[in-house]
Amino acid sequence: MSRRKALLIPGPTNVPDAVRMAMDIPLEDHRAPDFPEFTLPLFRDLKNVFKTATGQVFLYPSSGTGAWEAAMTNTLSPGDRVLASRFGVFSGLWIDLCRRHGYEVEIIDVPWGEGAPAEIYAERLAADRERKIKAVLVCHNETATGVTSDVAAIRRAIDAADHPALLYVDGVSSIASIDFRMDEWGVDLAVSGSQKGFMLPAGLGIVAASRKALAAHASARSPRCYFDFADMIRTNKDGYFPYTPSTVMLRGLRASLDLLFAEGLENVFARHRRLAEGVRRAVAAWGLSLCAREPRWHSDTVSTILVPEGADANAVVRAAYDRYDLSLGVGLAQLAGKAFRIGHLGHANELMLLSGLAGAEMAMRDAGIAVELGSGVAAAQASYRQSSGADAGLQPRPRLAKSA
Repeated sequence: MSRRKALLIPGPTNVPDAVRMAMDIPLEDHRAPDFPEFTLPLFRDLKNVFKTATGQVFLYPSSGTGAWEAAMTNTLSPGDRVLASRFGVFSGLWIDLCRRHGYEVEIIDVPWGEGAPAEIYAERLAADRERKIKAVLVCHNETATGVTSDVAAIRRAIDAADHPALLYVDGVSSIASIDFRMDEWGVDLAVSGSQKGFMLPAGLGIVAASRKALAAHASARSPRCYFDFADMIRTNKDGYFPYTPSTVMLRGLRASLDLLFAEGLENVFARHRRLAEGVRRAVAAWGLSLCAREPRWHSDTVSTILVPEGADANAVVRAAYDRYDLSLGVGLAQLAGKAFRIGHLGHANELMLLSGLAGAEMAMRDAGIAVELGSGVAAAQASYRQSSGADAGLQPRPRLAKSA
């Protein structure tokens, strides 16, 4: 008998029925005269998710890595200096991409489990009296370690130094799940992807560019073709694309945005906080620790859970998958075999997380980790009842929008 796997990795995430059905349609003419009636409102509504009134959003048929490349190559030239912090796999991969494009990267290495250090950014920017730094990179949510950084603090560091550098933010595992304020935080390039908070399959790279970033495009000399902003700007203004777009993904994105707006973005963020807090309490009940070293770094989209010394986290992930049809995230790079990850983002609710926590408990016991069965589930149940207002007799809170 074929059984459906429960998906609790931090991406790709579960796709709501309404989104899947929106994509299950015949292909359409992407140059039809009425196509802009669909695409122009889509561009506008995406700006609302990024919380930008003045920026421009670009959609590429790519993963988030393609969106990284688009952001960098459209605004920088070979030899430009980039200031970036590295505190996990994905912040490190972004640095690697920059190096491959010939940018000079000044790296702030941070222990895994901590976030972007605004005070060190401030020191480096103040010391850059010749203003050689052209780009400041920060990973808003490091998916490998379950760490969220304070983007607004990085902007304050740039402003305190009166520095003209552009601020680039990787929001792949945060945007549409964790509050993100592009205009308020002075973000110049924000990068995301379709497979996490947007509740779609992988396949769309999403970039939002500020007016300042678009102005930098005019003098940027990095080689580019497929990802060139200029081609997008020329065609997007009329509701079209410079090449064949993934129309089924765009239809799915429309359905995803409708679900997000029906729930309300602030309610979406609050739901992610509730789900994450239940998982964090479960981890504490197990007697284990998160990779995130302090509560200020805790991510509301992914928890990276350290296993005891001598235990094998990969054995936990294998047992969960083979015995209980549950997909958990593996530990990456220096966390390989030392941690597993639970994704609690996108189309998720309390019962989905409770079932995943139960599966994780059984898998840990199977892997020889002596957690008490039911302990984490009970702690999460108490958290979810408390946050739902059940203990206080409150009215039901806003719910996750129905998917069909």
